[in-house]
Amino acid sequence: MQQPAVPELAHTHTRPIHWLATATAVAGVVALSSVLQPGPATAAQPPASASKKAPAAGPPPTTDGVDFPLDCGPVTTVVAHQASGDLDGDGQPETVAVVHCDAGMSTPPDGVYVLTRGADGAQPRVVATLVDPKDRVTVSDFTVRDGAVRATLHGYSTADVPTCCPDVHDDTKWQWRDGAFVRSTPAGARSV
Repeated sequence: MQQPAVPELAHTHTRPIHWLATATAVAGVVALSSVLQPGPATAAQPPASASKKAPAAGPPPTTDGVDFPLDCGPVTTVVAHQASGDLDGDGQPETVAVVHCDAGMSTPPDGVYVLTRGADGAQPRVVATLVDPKDRVTVSDFTVRDGAVRATLHGYSTADVPTCCPDVHDDTKWQWRDGAFVRSTPAGARSV
């Protein structure tokens, strides 16, 4: 029988003492982690006067039963997209809805509307129109984030372009400024 070139190592065979040492080390780490916890969170509290002025934020308005300023004739309206957020900084969420007529064919134009809750629990109401369906555009990549509404608008360079194939694309952003929604083009956006 040939002897191995490397002597037998003691740590290659597990013995009860090894298991006991491992269990003791794990227990020590768990005990130490319970002692070394991060400090409590310290967020600045708003002044008492500010909390009294702002009413508690309620749920965002829903689109159910809202009469959108959209003439669809005998067909119904379809809410294609909706998102909520506090757009005017009053602490109350608004809902932005992308709405079009339920056309069986073609690509109906979209309208983009801002809804707010009615006073004392009344029906939500439309307070702003960001995109009028008369503009003949459709909306994609729609978001409400950080107090701004963002969307890509797909339109037509002339009335001769078929509705299936928009040839103008604009990344657009709306923000509440000085009592109105102001439309701008975000940095880096381009028209195709």
